[in-house]
Amino acid sequence: MSQIIGITMGDPAGVGPEISIKALAEMDADARARTRIYGNRATLEAARAAVGVSLDLDGVVVDLPMEGAPLPWGKLDPICGDAAFRFIEKAVRDAEAGEIGCIVTAPINKEALNAAGHHYDGHTGMLAALTGQKSAFMLLASERLKVIHVSTHVSLKTAIDRATPERILATIRAGNEHLKRVGYEHPRIAIAGINPHCGENGLFGTEDDVQVAPAVAMARAEGIDVVGPISADTVFHRAYNGGFDLVVAQYHDQGHIPIKLVAFDTAVNVSLGLPIDRTSVDHGTAFDIAGTGKANHINMNSAIAYARRLVSGKK
Repeated sequence: MSQIIGITMGDPAGVGPEISIKALAEMDADARARTRIYGNRATLEAARAAVGVSLDLDGVVVDLPMEGAPLPWGKLDPICGDAAFRFIEKAVRDAEAGEIGCIVTAPINKEALNAAGHHYDGHTGMLAALTGQKSAFMLLASERLKVIHVSTHVSLKTAIDRATPERILATIRAGNEHLKRVGYEHPRIAIAGINPHCGENGLFGTEDDVQVAPAVAMARAEGIDVVGPISADTVFHRAYNGGFDLVVAQYHDQGHIPIKLVAFDTAVNVSLGLPIDRTSVDHGTAFDIAGTGKANHINMNSAIAYARRLVSGKK
């Protein structure tokens, strides 16, 4: 596997270019030599000026053209949405070709992306489509809490419909395989329930009995150490305190809220179920501070560190 990571700079009008520059500026020469930024050089030079660092971008930037670059900071623009898509597409093709070992994505703006004609719900769906996969899984990883989602960017009603035994089982498998890859010999996995108190034996709904419990039984039959469903109002607390290595959340907010409460600046978004590796920051484009140099790059550093761990093959 290539030891090079490729950072896609995200929406050119957001904070992605700045946090990419800040992270690059802090790297030593060896790490910088194993890094590429997929983006627009004129925009990255503007970000470098905004951040106020002296940094040679030669040999680091995979420069892709963008009309009118650099465009104004903090303004939603379909040109930026199209550029963000093209940065990612180029990085995916290079990852597929083995030229880079992992993609690290800076934030995109979904409205700008769709305004440009690229109709995806976010990075995960886009990466699945670009690599020919039916779907992928979103895992949010922090030091004390890790969560993988059965579904993400859909309505709550649709999310409940999508939580089929087959999809939940596939999510359990993906999380189990990933944890083994990063060093957990026997991952301990908990499954969050859908309804309050997991339905109280049908009093608050039967989804946990009909949809979740069968998936847990199938996973256990495969030898996976998994328990559940467990009421969502306790399972994340138990995992945070060491009871489990991973929680399977049934929908977006069920998993995102606890992770962002305990690891807002450090949680890393990892895509599973793809033929390539990808990590990401877990925040948005922050148009309100773009171009000011104020953007915090701690989350980008965490995403890069996780990517280095994946490409190094460390257990």
